[in-house]
Amino acid sequence: MLPVLSKGKHRNARKGACFMEFASYLAGERWSDHPSCTHPLLAAVARLVNDAISDERRPQLAPLVPMVIGVDSDDPRMDVVITLRVAATAVPVASAERQRVLAVAILSAERILDDLDHRPAGTLTDRSREALDQVPVAAQWARDFAEGEQTTLKGFQRYAAPTAVRCAVEGIANACVPDPDALLHQLLELTIADCSDLVEPRGHADPARWADACRLTGTVSA
Repeated sequence: MLPVLSKGKHRNARKGACFMEFASYLAGERWSDHPSCTHPLLAAVARLVNDAISDERRPQLAPLVPMVIGVDSDDPRMDVVITLRVAATAVPVASAERQRVLAVAILSAERILDDLDHRPAGTLTDRSREALDQVPVAAQWARDFAEGEQTTLKGFQRYAAPTAVRCAVEGIANACVPDPDALLHQLLELTIADCSDLVEPRGHADPARWADACRLTGTVSA
């Protein structure tokens, strides 16, 4: 059995629980969809996927909830990794307008990584190169747009990364693909895995709290 996850924000579990609210409860924190147990940008991915996925498929996200607890770091690479994952996943299936936004996000994230890892300017990871190769028109537009632009870490974290996350989830949710729900689930799962590779999770889910939360939200068959 899986807990019932609901769309949106809720005052308490009896009124419903979204992905991150469930995480806050499992982590023993105050009830919130912005708990301190999870990196803010990763939590944003989770909230957006929770709201974009269909009601029928949303409960299937529940096994991922414990995996975000304690996944947090001040390392700016976390923001870069999240941005690269969501943008590279969404850009091949998103609309043309969103493809341009996501292609710019990929180039911006790679520029930040150049500085953080002391790489040669213009270096691309294999995933980014493969993603941009699938959208050559958007990729060229992004290169022209980004030419001469300065990418700062502060600006990237405050504006570019959150915009990329929102655009990626919306792009997948509205994509003309056979099963956007499956791609949204995969997006969240892979993003969590990428973040977990950067940090040793400091928290865990108490099985007793999981059972308590399920009683509060109700359950559905897995």
